[in-house]
Amino acid sequence: MFIVAFVSATLLPAQSEAVLVALVAEDEHSPWALVATATMGNSLGSTLNWYLGSLAQKFLHARWFPIKEEKLRRAETWYHRYGRWSLLLSWVPVIGDPLTFAAGVLKEPFLSFFSITCAAKLFRYLVLVGAYLALF
Repeated sequence: MFIVAFVSATLLPAQSEAVLVALVAEDEHSPWALVATATMGNSLGSTLNWYLGSLAQKFLHARWFPIKEEKLRRAETWYHRYGRWSLLLSWVPVIGDPLTFAAGVLKEPFLSFFSITCAAKLFRYLVLVGAYLALF
């Protein structure tokens, strides 16, 4: 669970939500331990994005660099408009990864970045597992 959650928070494709629900459905692990593991993995994956963002200006025009300037500028615009609280959307597919990257580019202090990102990701996983447990 940790590895899938970590990878899904980076620019690589992965579906931590599907893995989490599948593991909860197996009923072999504590759902709350799975939520904690997914939250930490996903938050640390976002931390990698933040760190890479802090180095972005050095690599932005390199062909191998995974983020193109246009995508970064859109994330920066969103981040400037809504500030650090936009990180509450760090769990949202497609926009979350660029937001965490933009936070690094824009030098968001690590403590506020990590606190907001962890809270957002924890809330998402709690809602997901809570909904599953309520329905099944």
